[in-house]
Amino acid sequence: MTDASPVAEMIDLLPYLTDEERAQLDALLTVDMPLWEPASVPQRLAYDSPADELFYGGAAGGGKSDLLLGLSITAHRKAVIFRREYENLKEIEERAREIIGEAGQYNSQRKIWKLNDGRRLDFGAVQFDHDKRKWRGRPHDLKGFDELTEFTQSQYEFIIGWARSTTPGQRVRVVATGNPPESAEGEWVIQRWGAWLDPQHPKPARPGELRWYAMVDGKEQEVETGEPFEWNDETIQPKSRTFIPARLADNPFLATTGYEAILQNMPEPLRSQLLFGDFKIGREDNVWQVIPTEWVRLAQERWEQRTADPDFVRGPLTAIGADVARGGGDKFVLAPRFANYFGELEKHEGKTVPDGQTGAGLVVRMLRDLALVVEAETEGEEKAEDKKEALADATVNVDLIGVGTSVYDFLHEMDGVDAQGVNVASGADQTDRSGKFKMRNVRAWMYWSLREALDPQLGEDLALPPDSELLADLCAPRWKVSAQGIQVESKEDIIERLGRSPDSGDAVALAHLETSTWLMS
Repeated sequence: MTDASPVAEMIDLLPYLTDEERAQLDALLTVDMPLWEPASVPQRLAYDSPADELFYGGAAGGGKSDLLLGLSITAHRKAVIFRREYENLKEIEERAREIIGEAGQYNSQRKIWKLNDGRRLDFGAVQFDHDKRKWRGRPHDLKGFDELTEFTQSQYEFIIGWARSTTPGQRVRVVATGNPPESAEGEWVIQRWGAWLDPQHPKPARPGELRWYAMVDGKEQEVETGEPFEWNDETIQPKSRTFIPARLADNPFLATTGYEAILQNMPEPLRSQLLFGDFKIGREDNVWQVIPTEWVRLAQERWEQRTADPDFVRGPLTAIGADVARGGGDKFVLAPRFANYFGELEKHEGKTVPDGQTGAGLVVRMLRDLALVVEAETEGEEKAEDKKEALADATVNVDLIGVGTSVYDFLHEMDGVDAQGVNVASGADQTDRSGKFKMRNVRAWMYWSLREALDPQLGEDLALPPDSELLADLCAPRWKVSAQGIQVESKEDIIERLGRSPDSGDAVALAHLETSTWLMS
């Protein structure tokens, strides 16, 4: 028997075991056999990661959905896995049946698994932005999102607010999976995990490295450690975040099925996105997107090239676009324009601008600061010091919808300020460059004229700051042709579709808008 394997030896001994000994052996062989275990190194790293918030994936076929299921049924007591639409949950439901089998019962109507050991797994969907409110106050110790780039930032941030547990010792975390975004609407994912996914991030992070983030005065910022700190009589507890990449080769179940050949034959950019998890390659635009994403990127590249030139001078300030916050998560954004060069945007949380007087004060401060900067660039520091109280001679275009009227009223009464109130809902007589399509209203002309100015062939060679939020905002609006002419999607409709307000994009479009007879003065 010395040449036999240990397993063979055990089999040879079975006939000599008593019933009690057989029962003990069966117990030893079945105890602690998990329903699921990580099948690859990236899955194991993600499973064991201490991050409060984890983004896993990148390429197709990396075992992303399996990770969410595995965590739910082996590491958490009460979990939920979301897809944007219920229809897209079918495959993950089937995979759950394969893994759980007889170890639990599934209610297909309520989409709830109840495992024999007391664990619970919910499946959910938030097709429309307002659907997120159905999940208000519903706690889970694991909030899982499959194909994160299909969700809006508002949906994600709202839902994870109820990641919690009352079970002693139970870990709480958020895990999201997904491929690179296929359109500008998913850009927010790259922004949120910018340290890992944005090649221009000033402080890049390695895969799996923890970074810490905290909300300070309503704005998220990176902090050095996870240690709690005091801020305005409040103890703030930072949360950790990381990204772990996974590719098809990491999934032993798909790596040999021929799936790789399918991905290799896909057209670009899908090929690089799904095969390699490339977050840098261009996203596909919606056919009705007003401003092509590539046009905005080219304008941002021009900005960097000009700014890097030591002899570059911006010239006089010509306009400021003021998009006034309407409350909630909206921002008060100021966009300065110097002919065909736009300066960096100044953004303020809406709650920090409670009234028109405060908003007007921010505009005046920018006019004064930029007058000093321009004077210093052209005439020197001494001349600038002599004019430190002067205001730049520029038009300030203020969005009049909602609370913007109060800001305009204050500015209009100030000496030395050329304030123009813009009612984007009022009619417009302008047409597109061809003269064939009339604009339905000022909002349509505001965005269409910016589109034409950004045209690489026939445009105005505009330079826009390399702001990822600005890129996403300018690429958000869509258009259609109505009986009254070209109609551009309203801000309210964009908020409903994307879950965020395109404040930065609107500020730049306002700054680009030429003063005309339909502007209030």
